[in-house]
Amino acid sequence: MSDLLWPGDARSGEICTDASVLAAMLRVESAWLDSSPPPLDARGAGPLGSDLLELAGPDDLPALAAASEDGGNPVIPLLALLRSRNAPEELHRGLTSQDVLDTALVLCLRDAAARIRDDLAAQIVTLAALADRHRHTDMAGRTLTQHAVPITFGLKVAGWLQGVLDARDLLAAAADLPVQIGGAAGSLAAVVAVEGSPDRAVARVGATAARLGLPPHQPWHTSRASFTRFGDALVTCTDAWGRIANDVLTLARPEIGELSLVQSGGSSAMPNKRNPTLAVLVRRAALAGPPLAATLHTAAATMVDERADGAWHVEWATLRALARRTVTAGSQTADMLAGLRVDDQRMAATLAAARPGIDAEQRKYGMAGGPQRGADAAGLWITGPGGLDSRVKSPSSSPGRAGGGDGPGGVQNGSSTRAASVAGAASGGPREGAAAAEPAGHASSVGGGSQRPYRGATDEIIDAVLARAGE
Repeated sequence: MSDLLWPGDARSGEICTDASVLAAMLRVESAWLDSSPPPLDARGAGPLGSDLLELAGPDDLPALAAASEDGGNPVIPLLALLRSRNAPEELHRGLTSQDVLDTALVLCLRDAAARIRDDLAAQIVTLAALADRHRHTDMAGRTLTQHAVPITFGLKVAGWLQGVLDARDLLAAAADLPVQIGGAAGSLAAVVAVEGSPDRAVARVGATAARLGLPPHQPWHTSRASFTRFGDALVTCTDAWGRIANDVLTLARPEIGELSLVQSGGSSAMPNKRNPTLAVLVRRAALAGPPLAATLHTAAATMVDERADGAWHVEWATLRALARRTVTAGSQTADMLAGLRVDDQRMAATLAAARPGIDAEQRKYGMAGGPQRGADAAGLWITGPGGLDSRVKSPSSSPGRAGGGDGPGGVQNGSSTRAASVAGAASGGPREGAAAAEPAGHASSVGGGSQRPYRGATDEIIDAVLARAGE
């Protein structure tokens, strides 16, 4: 499958292509045949569905696509094709078209989820190492497009990482899509008639699900939470990646120059251009994803009767586009992060040029020359391993390393050691200690006095995020 108008689509490979959907439909019909006892054909040679996968293939796709208009879905012409090629008489007995197509889409989406999980895992390793390595790389923080207060690049990356971790967790919860088998109107009436009892009908559904590696479920012909939840998980991924891409695009502008990409694109007209193309394409996916998820929700909200007219049909291409674009964006994001260049000297220069205005908050709290890092003054609460009740203590009230937490669920001093193991391998060694001397040029001066950088609970926040990344 190729798409000239979606550069990078080839990264998605065979995810949700017509050929993959056809193969998945054949797998569903085959599993249904093989789940019916006794699973022997008329010659007693083996399972009824054993040869079904060989009766149709990619060469049949043009004819199937053309014939699908008559019945409104591709299952009907597929069944006619299979029967013309001597498929078993028991083919499709008890099923309806939606059972086959929904379950086939589930199989395709499961493959997409596996690809995305792999890219998320790679991104987490890269981001964890980057956050740890740059936890003390000072830069200008920006809010509403303007300089705000000093932060560190490691803190910014920890924010990126939180979004990726949220996406990982939501996708894990949504990717366990179930089998769809309900018969003509969701009652399994025909299956009961074929099998002889409700218990045997339900058992056959379970056996089919097991053959496909899917969890069993009650029919969900017009209850579409499985698909909307999965679509939302995909958009959570593109949201997280788009947020990173936005920062990369902003900080890679020549007038800022704090970030750049190893892999840059050129221009058809301007040989001087080195465009951050991967970031542009990731941002594109983040812009395109939410309307596709909205279409799935619109379809779910307009389901009617026991099988829907149009609301079901609009899901198919929507799911395909959203899945392929998310797989592509996940791969592009992993490559973008792997090729990210950080110019810490440019960050330091920008921060120095922003003074004294960027230090206004620090002066407001009277921290011009002291060791106080501002956590208590700001009343900051952070998420620790125990939840949202971790009060960050100031050095004056907490023993050991500055900023160590205490109390129920607090971020303990040992969390830094645990978190370092997440990024240790990728970063090439243990992180710089929190109490180590600051790099030259990173100390600031407010009101004429030398002071420690205004970092609040930066170390504690990064440690908490790295600990979560290691879960």
